[in-house]
Amino acid sequence: IALGECFYFIRGGNIQKRVFPNGINSDTEKDIIKNQKMYFDDIVPGMTVEIAPAVIEKEKMMTFARDYDNIPLHTDEEYAKNTPFGKLIAPGVMSFMSVWAKYLEVDFFGEELLAGKSTKIEWLKPVFAEDVLTGKATITRLVKRNEKNGLVEVSIDAYNQNGELVLKDVTEAIVKCRLVCS
Repeated sequence: IALGECFYFIRGGNIQKRVFPNGINSDTEKDIIKNQKMYFDDIVPGMTVEIAPAVIEKEKMMTFARDYDNIPLHTDEEYAKNTPFGKLIAPGVMSFMSVWAKYLEVDFFGEELLAGKSTKIEWLKPVFAEDVLTGKATITRLVKRNEKNGLVEVSIDAYNQNGELVLKDVTEAIVKCRLVCS
């Protein structure tokens, strides 16, 4: 990563890496490092987390496809051989959820998340069985809604083992603000 300072945290037994694009410049940012809490007020555009690899296991892919996206492109190997892809492709939602599950291991918000608001996924290249997807989540927009919470936009880019961008996601989350004591 070219700019900023990088810090590693341990949350739930997992190692988490956070990047502050302009370095650690304030007491609030130092408090984030110390307490590992990410209230809306602590988050700045450009913050990133690396997402651990997610392997698209063929058996899980087939089970998911049969249960949730049962079309021949995902479930019939003979059919898939005669498509432009030449073999089965993973259901797009399954590919995204595999990356999302890994993101949740290192997410920005933890217990400060109140709710998800929306998500928009764009699939750019097919994902195949045994592909390994990695990614990066970046804070791309902040909107304070009121004194209690704000809207945080997180953009995720996911790549296959060849470095090809396979999907992009933009998710909006509602995150707690720090409460001011009177």
